[in-house]
Amino acid sequence: MTIHTLYAGGSFGRRANAGSDYIVEAVSIARALGANGTPVKLQWTREDDIRGGLYRPAYVHKLEAGLDAQGQLVAWHHRIVGQSIMAGTSFAQRAVKDGVDRTSVEGAANLPYAIPNLAVELTTTESPVPVLWWRVVGSSHTAYAVEAFIDEVAEAAGQDPYRFRRALLAGQPRHRAVLDLAAEKAGWGQPLPKGRGRGIAVAEAFHTYVAQVAEVTVGGDGKVKVDRVICAVDCGVAVNPDVIAAQMEGGIGFGLGAALYGAITLKDGQVEQSNFDGYQVLRIDDMPKVEVHIVPSTEAPTGVGEPGVAPIGPAVANAVFAATGKRYRVLPFSSARTT
Repeated sequence: MTIHTLYAGGSFGRRANAGSDYIVEAVSIARALGANGTPVKLQWTREDDIRGGLYRPAYVHKLEAGLDAQGQLVAWHHRIVGQSIMAGTSFAQRAVKDGVDRTSVEGAANLPYAIPNLAVELTTTESPVPVLWWRVVGSSHTAYAVEAFIDEVAEAAGQDPYRFRRALLAGQPRHRAVLDLAAEKAGWGQPLPKGRGRGIAVAEAFHTYVAQVAEVTVGGDGKVKVDRVICAVDCGVAVNPDVIAAQMEGGIGFGLGAALYGAITLKDGQVEQSNFDGYQVLRIDDMPKVEVHIVPSTEAPTGVGEPGVAPIGPAVANAVFAATGKRYRVLPFSSARTT
């Protein structure tokens, strides 16, 4: 028997699973047919894929912060609870140390903000739900928790969320540069009409630094419409600026769809969704205008395929707060209640 493995995209890691489920299925069919040379083509339907997938694990974050009398952030406690994506894979030996899956805490354990008292804890849960990596991996959830909460801390301190971040990033020039560029290009601080808001977030993933400012309109029915996203990226030497812009745009669309709509639910051990009638994805009319600005750099070039995803969720959530005074603490927005 000969298996012809064709070059193809990775589906954000879906094909790189330890069990090789679709290959095993194709081989099982071929074996059942016998060694008669009959070629086998296996094609999953969308229903197969949605109900037989490997899912982004559910995570719960609990954050607490301490401010001194001058409104300075002096303490940060971040507790993370969720399922490991590396346990049971060939990467576990390298990625899991002393029971800690580093992908579960990336974006949280390496916080760029200068906080003198910092604690990050992880409790790893076990579940029969099959999980695997997801575009921008751990930062897909840690960046949301960190950047949405830092906005709440800025509010408690009575400070502007952009300037609050900027002060805490004094020792992180690359974070600060993308933050400044995104804020400048977005016209941060300029007033917006009633019902509109502007939010900001910054994150690093795969050694690439991305800041985004989202402008949203919230209708009388509470529906969130993202009008504009300004993205600043530092990925070292910009080898191909068009590809960088395209990947930032794609990452923003991907992350926005997940933040607004992307819910998989289970009942009696089965996935309830089966196609796009139940699993809503971002529609073309939901896609905002995106502006990408690249920070000139002489640093070594780094990846751009994933980092654009990380800041979009919290940037939008922070913009919703600016427009309405309400916080989103559960994703996706479509199934969550604001507080």
